[in-house]
Amino acid sequence: MPLYVFGHRNPDTDAICAAIAYADFLRRTSRPDAVAACCGPPNERTEFALRKAGLPAPRIIMDVRPEVEDVCDRSLNVARSTDVFYEVYQRMHEHELRAIPVVDESGALAGIVTLLDLLELVFQGGVDPVHSREVRSSFNKIVSVLGGSFQHAIEPDRAEDLIVTVGAMSAGGFSKRLEKFPAERMLVVCGDRPTIQVAALERGVRGIVVTGGYELSSVLLQLAVERGVTVINSPFDTATTTMRLKAARAIESVIERDFIVVPGKTPVAAARQQILSSAQPIFPVVDGTRLIGVLSKSDLISPPKPELVLVDHNELSQAVQGAEEANVLEVLDHHRLGGSLRSSHPIRLLMEPVGSTCTLVARMFRGAGVDPSPGMALCMASGMISDTLHLRSPTTTAVDHETLSWLQQFCTVDLSAYAQEFFQVGSALRGCSPRQVVREDCKEFEEAGRHFSISQIEEIGFDLFWQRKEELTEALEELARENGLEFSALLVTDIVSNGSLLLMSSEPAGWEEINYPQLEDRLYQLDEVVSRKKQLLPLIISLLESTPEVGG
Repeated sequence: MPLYVFGHRNPDTDAICAAIAYADFLRRTSRPDAVAACCGPPNERTEFALRKAGLPAPRIIMDVRPEVEDVCDRSLNVARSTDVFYEVYQRMHEHELRAIPVVDESGALAGIVTLLDLLELVFQGGVDPVHSREVRSSFNKIVSVLGGSFQHAIEPDRAEDLIVTVGAMSAGGFSKRLEKFPAERMLVVCGDRPTIQVAALERGVRGIVVTGGYELSSVLLQLAVERGVTVINSPFDTATTTMRLKAARAIESVIERDFIVVPGKTPVAAARQQILSSAQPIFPVVDGTRLIGVLSKSDLISPPKPELVLVDHNELSQAVQGAEEANVLEVLDHHRLGGSLRSSHPIRLLMEPVGSTCTLVARMFRGAGVDPSPGMALCMASGMISDTLHLRSPTTTAVDHETLSWLQQFCTVDLSAYAQEFFQVGSALRGCSPRQVVREDCKEFEEAGRHFSISQIEEIGFDLFWQRKEELTEALEELARENGLEFSALLVTDIVSNGSLLLMSSEPAGWEEINYPQLEDRLYQLDEVVSRKKQLLPLIISLLESTPEVGG
């Protein structure tokens, strides 16, 4: 499994650009398997930045908990329904398998066969004088198992039910035996015994196997042609040849066709519950109808954990689903340190009070002496411009100024002109549904025993907000209900005036102490407040800490 570099849920430009750039840095320095990922699609503004940078969006992965396709055996050793015992047994012996999936001629999954099933073929019929002699196969398969050759062949590909008879007696006694079975199904095994061969040919049997490396004489071969008898030459003696003929039996009759199939996208935990009580030895893994691997119970005992690097967040409540079950190797962030991240092993933790996670990533490039490509430099610059409002946010530091200046030398566009174009693109209020607006850049928090969320969008002016205020309020209320939150807040920031409006789904106890002008019910004017992490979140935390937990 690769190393995934993830931004937070509902990712903004900084989260996605930081994931892309840091995955690139890791691939160039220490982890060639690093993959940028995100747990949500980029917004329109981020898509614009990636188009300008000429970079693809990260892989969207909504849950990193291992799935069956991550742990199954993908070597795809299969049997075909037309195979015979010898072929399947050799394959299973070579790969040390105790069971194998079976596919039909079109490649579709047909069933499974176990080693015990195969052994049934060898002992098929027991001591019954007829059934013990029956071999369902084709002459081509028989020649392959015997390592022999044809002297004459008629319909060698046809699968048919043959009755094997050994000509190891007098010609008279053999002729009487021939009368007991239908000639068109008989396969006679004999050595260099012309009297037996003549009797079989005159009877018009389906085929003759001449053992010991011998061949039919030219005269008898002509008779075989005239009577339509297939002639096979075996290099083995009669006893060995007869044993090998049983190994030419087709597996079709012992294929288990009532079996459990596991879709590749099934979570390992769900698959474990499904198959642990089953006696089935292996479980075919499919993608739709296509076989992609084989799962055994041992594969689920200790499945590998995905490896993650978290960027632009450090709280598991904001991380991709399943992060709590993964190995988090590293965190790069510029937010406060949350309390939910736990680790059973040491991890690398880089957290600095700068304006953007992309600032930290760019410093990694610079510190390692690795020059970013023009596209990667613009990618990191986009994250910085977005999170710092082009260096005007109160979160901006001297490090951000210096780092953006360093990136400019690698970019093919002027970053000041680019920043103006960047903010003119992708108004969430112009192009998104209310549900999308409140979830576009949404982070959940737990403080003082309270669970809430803060969403933020950047706009040019507030005209569109006033037009959509009522439906945004309803969307906030719905967000809080669906996620079990005490309240949800939406910070709408005007990048021109450097101020914001704050809309609430509901107001918790103590909210009257906010000390910002209230414009309408649950709507406040926050002049010179543009930062969720440095300005709004500390304000909300202070209000919550001054009042008891609801129901406490």
